[in-house]
Amino acid sequence: MAGSKPVALKPQEAAPPPPPETVDEAAAAAPHAALDRGVRAAAARLTQGVSPLAVTAPWVDWAVNLAASPGRMLDLGEKAVADGARLAAWAGRRAAGENAEPPFELDQRHCLDDPDWRAPPFEFYAQSWAAAADWWREATRPMRGMRARDAERAAFMADFAMDALCPAHVPWLNPEVIKRTLATGGANLVAGAENFAEEMTNAAIGAKSGEAARAALGDTLATTPGQVVFRNELMELIQYAPTTETVRREPVLIAPAWIMKYYVLDLSAHNSLVRWLVDQGFTVFMISWINPGPEHRDVSLDDYRRLGIMAALDAVSAIVPGERIHACGYCLGGTLLSIAAAHMAGRGDDRLASITLLAAQVDFAQAGDLMLFVDEAQIAYLEDMMWDQGVLEGDQMSGTFTFLRADELLWEKATREYLLGERDKPFDLSMWNSDRTRLPARMHSDYLRGLFLENRLSAGRFAVEGEVVALSDIAAPVFLVGTERDHISPWNSVYKLHLFVRTPVTFVLTSGGHNAGIVSEPGHEGRSYRIAAQDPEDRYVSPERWRERIAPREGSWWTAWTEWLAARSAPEQVAPPAMGAPAKGYAPIEPAPGPYVRMP
Repeated sequence: MAGSKPVALKPQEAAPPPPPETVDEAAAAAPHAALDRGVRAAAARLTQGVSPLAVTAPWVDWAVNLAASPGRMLDLGEKAVADGARLAAWAGRRAAGENAEPPFELDQRHCLDDPDWRAPPFEFYAQSWAAAADWWREATRPMRGMRARDAERAAFMADFAMDALCPAHVPWLNPEVIKRTLATGGANLVAGAENFAEEMTNAAIGAKSGEAARAALGDTLATTPGQVVFRNELMELIQYAPTTETVRREPVLIAPAWIMKYYVLDLSAHNSLVRWLVDQGFTVFMISWINPGPEHRDVSLDDYRRLGIMAALDAVSAIVPGERIHACGYCLGGTLLSIAAAHMAGRGDDRLASITLLAAQVDFAQAGDLMLFVDEAQIAYLEDMMWDQGVLEGDQMSGTFTFLRADELLWEKATREYLLGERDKPFDLSMWNSDRTRLPARMHSDYLRGLFLENRLSAGRFAVEGEVVALSDIAAPVFLVGTERDHISPWNSVYKLHLFVRTPVTFVLTSGGHNAGIVSEPGHEGRSYRIAAQDPEDRYVSPERWRERIAPREGSWWTAWTEWLAARSAPEQVAPPAMGAPAKGYAPIEPAPGPYVRMP
């Protein structure tokens, strides 16, 4: 590839032996295996890819162990009686007009945050529900003999069910809905019915999500000027135009995840991370991944490394020759960047001046709620569906995240739109979120098995081109960002990179979630972050102790990052590089944002 630097190769390590034949491989050779896979694929589409075994097995484990635990059953029976007595006593005192303290806490329940839930008669509904939820939390605590994963799943699903049964979702029990209905003469319910009918119609006709967002690309979204300077079968590379007379010598290359469109980092002009970097005097390159279709079914995780990150590095090295590169990866893009960086370091390729990882994990032992439902049965179920489709559809992946955050993304949304008759006004981040992407079947299987299920990267068993890569080989300094309310990459899991690298790590814990915590521009009200650097020789500090020790700072972590990048860049600035390098095969192709990001 044009622009590659020669690298000093270390003696090649022996490739790990091939794994033994698995049950899946043996089953695939059976005469009627395709029939089995087709049936499972059809069932998987009906369940949005959720394996029935993943849902039922925890309850079988729970029921069997509970049946063998008479002491636990007595405890639960006594708790039910005691809670019922507390609830009845409180209700009697409240009915008599006393100002009695409610027996169960409601403050942490978003569905019951209206003040009327703490006044009769609605407080009786709320407290009855809270008592039942409290009992189920106790009932699904781990039992001796029960598998830990099943205990976690049962507790999660019990909480899911109790959220569904919250009285806030019943129109004649919800004080806010009742008040709205009386005030509007029922117009809210009519509007809610229209909202519901619209969504059902769109689902029936197969309307593509994200059409409004794609129509706004280059107009109000993804507006930072630039040029597509390279394109292959998996990605386009965008080079952004400078806005300063001089720039830092070292360019910045950003690798977003391909489970999202890149323009989450180039939203509106006021909250574009790309524009912020360009305005601070950095030459910025962005990978824009293709939205794959069934024809990409055999694209592997390593193809994304080879044709994505490595091809982009080659292009940047050709356009800005002789300079090292600040590489940044977001979410899965950061995980892949870590793999690429470790492989490069092991081969003596020192093109990386620094590495920035945004909400990216390298260890998946504590990978959040999503990990609860990643096991052999679930992955096999997804693989059969992807075998049939060629890809994991964006709506199917979105359904998984909705299930994991049902209280916010399902039940509260349904109450707001169908009972209160409201529609959220679209804004840049919500429009981007609706512009969903697909995942190639082989790549997603590689990712789920190699990283999520088997955790090969942090265990020293992840191979690239026949060589096991070691994160400890990485020598470039690391800027690591976790977000406080991240359900996809929990910050304490992101933090664990400290355990695997022997290079200085500056860790930032910022307010917000997986996306909003990253899109946290200066001037955004209510934003804060904690930051501290750790050298390789420092003792490891657990994430909990780290958080206790480091005081929060008001403002955006973006300013801290650009200062960190500047400190690891050459002190002198230079004239901006030309757009592309036509003589080396990287001529500008067309203006940003390019066609790949517009693909539905």
